Amino acid sequence: MKIRIAHVLIAVALLIPAGCDSSQKSGGTQNKAKAVPVGVVTMKRGDVPYTSELPGRVSPYATAEIRPQVDGMVKKRVFEEGHEVKANDILYQLDPTRFQAAKAVADAAVQKAAASVTNAQDKYDRTATLAKTNAVSQQSLDDAKTALLQAQADLASAKASQQTAQINLDDATIRAPIAGLIGKSSVSDGALVTANQTTALATIRQIDPVYVDLVDSSTHLLRIRTKVRSGNLGRNGKGPPKVTLKLEDGSTYDQTGQMSMADLVVSESTGTFALRATFPNPHRILLPGMFARATIDLGTTPNAFLVPQRAVNRDSSGKATVFVVGAGDKVETRSLTTDRDYNNSWVVTAGVKNGDKVIVDGLQNISNGTVVSPVEVKVDSDGVVKQTINDMPPTGSSKDAHSQ
Repeated sequence: MKIRIAHVLIAVALLIPAGCDSSQKSGGTQNKAKAVPVGVVTMKRGDVPYTSELPGRVSPYATAEIRPQVDGMVKKRVFEEGHEVKANDILYQLDPTRFQAAKAVADAAVQKAAASVTNAQDKYDRTATLAKTNAVSQQSLDDAKTALLQAQADLASAKASQQTAQINLDDATIRAPIAGLIGKSSVSDGALVTANQTTALATIRQIDPVYVDLVDSSTHLLRIRTKVRSGNLGRNGKGPPKVTLKLEDGSTYDQTGQMSMADLVVSESTGTFALRATFPNPHRILLPGMFARATIDLGTTPNAFLVPQRAVNRDSSGKATVFVVGAGDKVETRSLTTDRDYNNSWVVTAGVKNGDKVIVDGLQNISNGTVVSPVEVKVDSDGVVKQTINDMPPTGSSKDAHSQ
């Protein structure tokens, strides 16, 4: 009988600790089950590109409006509308008949004047020889010299008229002053044109390379200069800033340009100033008048963090805040100092540090002090979360919790 009682007591003693352990394990499992799963991004300090996006329009690198320099009738249009032309290519041929006749008259006048110079030169030479022996008077010598000078002046005048006649004859053939793409012709064969008329015969536009004319505010210019002076903006290399383009259809232009000009005058009415970027255009994708958005590479913001915008909230005072996984996997609230936005992220200069786990997914289920189960999620270079906690495979601890 005593032996049975001892066995019972021993059995009870063994059961009590077993029950307590079971309760503790059950409580631990419940605590684990209560941890809220959240997606986090680990902060890493680095240099963040500083860019400025501005609207702009494409304009030709050079423009030449073709106008006749002489009056005449268009005998033939030589070029094809909408095609490339080279510098000095023939565009129009005016009727040259009267210009050829004027040139022939000018040539004859030059020959006549040249003959008069020869005759006057011979007469002066003879008179000068006779004057040495006093065979003729000094007056005769002076008259001969005057006649020679007059003949030489007539020859110079005739040559000038000849040159003018040649210029008019050359202008009857209208040539391209620059290389480029020529538009439609405003006249056809047989049309009468006049010198320096208001209406251009055609227009040539050079579109490789091209300009992209941009507009920026003077306020932004001052802000950039302040950042440069304070060391918060560093330049990437030497030379003018690089520029990329986004076209009207949303595509990115495959050529990189560079800033070529900044106007030094700010508009009094708009508070803006003009900028100009130059782009190669070998495939004629950029056409004059086309709208585009230019992204200018101004440098980098050193030692900054990129925090996805979806993770940032605003408190009652408008201060930017984020949830961070703190000690014991408890949620902490951090106030941020933001510099600007970059793609889908905020550029943060203070409030977080290297290695901090910023919560970007599952924000609706947590508050300050909530115990969480952090899972690293994927964020692309534009700050877009590509993989949320719902897309992640369950962890080993999650499987254990579910099995228990």
